[in-house]
Amino acid sequence: MTASVPSVPVPSAERRPVTRSHHGDDFVDDYEWLRDKDDPATLAYLEAENAYTEAATEHLEPLRQQIFDEIKSRTLETDLSVPTRHGAWWYYARTVEGQQYAIRCRCAVTDPDDWTPPELDAGSAIPGEQILLDSNVEAEGHEFFSLGAFSISDDENFLAWSVDVQGDERYTIRVKDLRTGEVLPDEITGASGGATWSADGTHLFYTTVDEAWRPYRVWRHRLGTAADDVLVHEEADERYFIGVGRTHSERYLVIGLSSKITSEYRVLEADDPEGEFRVVLPRRDGIEYSLEHAVIAGQDRFVILHNEDALNFELVTVPVDTLPLPDLGAATVVIPGSDTTRLEDVDVFARHIVVSYRRDALARIGILAVGPDGLGAMEEIDFGEELFTSGVGANAEWDPPLIRVGVGSFVTPSSVYDFDPATKELILRKQAPVLGGYDADQYEQHRSWAVADDGTRVPVSIVCRKDTPRDGTAPALIYGYGSYEASMDPGFSVMRLSLLDRGFVYAIAHVRGGGELGRHWYDDGKQLHKKNTFTDFVAAARHLVDEGWTSTDRLVAEGGSAGGLLMGAVANLAPDAFAGIVAAVPFVDALTTILDPSLPLTVIEWDEWGNPLDDPEVYAYMKSYSPYENVGAHEYPAILAVTSLHDTRVMYVEPAKWIARLRTTATGGGPFLLKTEMHAGHGGVSGRYASWKERAWELAWIIDVAGAR
Repeated sequence: MTASVPSVPVPSAERRPVTRSHHGDDFVDDYEWLRDKDDPATLAYLEAENAYTEAATEHLEPLRQQIFDEIKSRTLETDLSVPTRHGAWWYYARTVEGQQYAIRCRCAVTDPDDWTPPELDAGSAIPGEQILLDSNVEAEGHEFFSLGAFSISDDENFLAWSVDVQGDERYTIRVKDLRTGEVLPDEITGASGGATWSADGTHLFYTTVDEAWRPYRVWRHRLGTAADDVLVHEEADERYFIGVGRTHSERYLVIGLSSKITSEYRVLEADDPEGEFRVVLPRRDGIEYSLEHAVIAGQDRFVILHNEDALNFELVTVPVDTLPLPDLGAATVVIPGSDTTRLEDVDVFARHIVVSYRRDALARIGILAVGPDGLGAMEEIDFGEELFTSGVGANAEWDPPLIRVGVGSFVTPSSVYDFDPATKELILRKQAPVLGGYDADQYEQHRSWAVADDGTRVPVSIVCRKDTPRDGTAPALIYGYGSYEASMDPGFSVMRLSLLDRGFVYAIAHVRGGGELGRHWYDDGKQLHKKNTFTDFVAAARHLVDEGWTSTDRLVAEGGSAGGLLMGAVANLAPDAFAGIVAAVPFVDALTTILDPSLPLTVIEWDEWGNPLDDPEVYAYMKSYSPYENVGAHEYPAILAVTSLHDTRVMYVEPAKWIARLRTTATGGGPFLLKTEMHAGHGGVSGRYASWKERAWELAWIIDVAGAR
């Protein structure tokens, strides 16, 4: 790492000790006072940390600018998405050079029988284009902007959209008449992100959050009225989130209720918005399911993906007229559960059912035909790559002849295809452009396997230039997450090229707690098995070194949110394994948060981490790994913590306390840097140029720490 003498002093947080006592254990917390955003000393401390971090990294400004210029030069700034057909229109989004946000538009379908998307030139005037929403206009005067809902009524005459200009994920919903361009007086404040239309376009359904930021109420708003909206459903159980939407057939409104381990759905005919929702399958602890609607052999049926007696889920159908279901005993099995294949999602169309699933740590897609006599066998789409990620794309129509899918890999830019189920042909509609002469043949990707302490084989995905040496001299960045059954798939990144072209090896450690190898992979990395996540990551890091990909003094680790917990844990567990660690919005004060049910999202998290408030075993286990409590008197690698003042998921106070404790406890190493975005939320800064600058800032630090310029 390049030496730099900061021009400002190292910040020192005042110690204001408070004692936290649970289950006979006392923990003295010197920095809990930083939780109070209204204390002027808190903001002063965060600003001091920002000033110190900027001074400590000011020597990297030329490199930051160089990387930003690289990202910009590789990106087609004036561009548009592949149009998606719905009703009488093709819908798409386009970007304009110099503008931060996308412009959402549509143009008319000229030939109802032609499903080939129109070839539009983003740099020229598009005949008949109608601008639906220009987010650049919406964002004017705001330092942060996030678009939540973007929902078109069934008759395509009205747009409901929502915006957050604070970063706290509380949105304001508005409605526009697309025939006249008039924004209607209807305005709903304090909502969650989504908005769902009734079939006749007379009502909007939306959700609001409680004081813990949990979506818990569904409301019905009648368009054009100023009267109080109607509360449709309230979920009292603090473990459950609530959401509202429509089936793809548009026949049913759906209220979804879910904890981390249990689901319940309620349905209502979308043309009867003031009717009563009916429960499909009453909740039972540990049973998760999802819901779609299909017409199979002339009968309306619900397509249900569930995990009752099927660890990796099973796909079944049931008649819609038997609600509520007492159980799934009479369901028709479409795809039985499997030990090797994790069924993840289902998209239902008039003539096809599309299943997203995971096998051998890769995301795959299969299609079943819906015929007059029932369902055909599932056929997997072959994308022709050994290491890839795939997913179902934007498919707005109920009965299309083609199915939109997406695929990409570490070396193949994200590509949009239309799949023809009749011919099995994949029709390439667009591959994300990479300017500057990108040549995929100059790069290579690999799947390797590390061995954890308990003998478990952990998949590691790796990409680098083909000329990268395998003698331990290459710098490397290893990324990990490992929570909530989220899978970190090998996808393409323009920004990553700035690392690879400087000789970096980039790796993803698919550690337990994620979902890459099925539900058991998740179960083995949660609650009282959480430490497997950390030891898996250390094993993957050491594996990269043992195989000659890099060396410990050139290896940087990165993770965010729950992956930030992973970063804090491995910093304590194996500080000698890394030259540096980047922790974004890191969940590093996990025990303090999970002990306080008044904090946002705590209660629902007990299914993921355990309940340390009531269970002394969980308390002791979490205290043994929670990064903040376990900062030790030893040397640490260089650490960069990045957070946001308005983050409602992982509050800024966690990394602030962590960095303060590292400064007073560690015996050497570092430096320990804290960077707080003062106008952002959990996702960081908004706007594409701002996000490029932010990533260039982080990449410059990573390159510097790894000793590569």
